Amino acid sequence: MAENVIELNDTTFDEMVHSSEVPVLVDFWAPWCGPCKMMAPILEEIAADYDGKARICKLDTDEARDSAMEFGINAIPTIILFKNGQVEKKWVGLASKKDMSAAIDELL
Repeated sequence: MAENVIELNDTTFDEMVHSSEVPVLVDFWAPWCGPCKMMAPILEEIAADYDGKARICKLDTDEARDSAMEFGINAIPTIILFKNGQVEKKWVGLASKKDMSAAIDELL
C-alpha cells in the first residue's frame, strides 16, 4: 500500500475520520474485490496529490465490520468523503480521480 494511504480499522476509524481537521476520503474495500483493486492506484495518486491537505484512507470491510455497518456499506468499493466527521459525498462502485479530486477541492 502507498505510504500516503492510511489503513483504518474499527479502532482507528473514529480518531482518523471523525476527529480530523482536514477532509478524509475513505475507501471501503475488500481484498477479494476486483473493482476495489482497480481503485487502489487511483487512490494512491489522490493521496500523493493531497498530501498534507486531506487524508486518504482504506478500510477492509471484512476486517472492520462495525464501521462498514455504521455507514450502510452493502456494495464495494464504496468511497465516502468526510468533512468534520460528516458525510459530504459518497460513490458506490468505480469512481474517477477527477470526480473525487473535485469533491475534495470543494472542501478545502
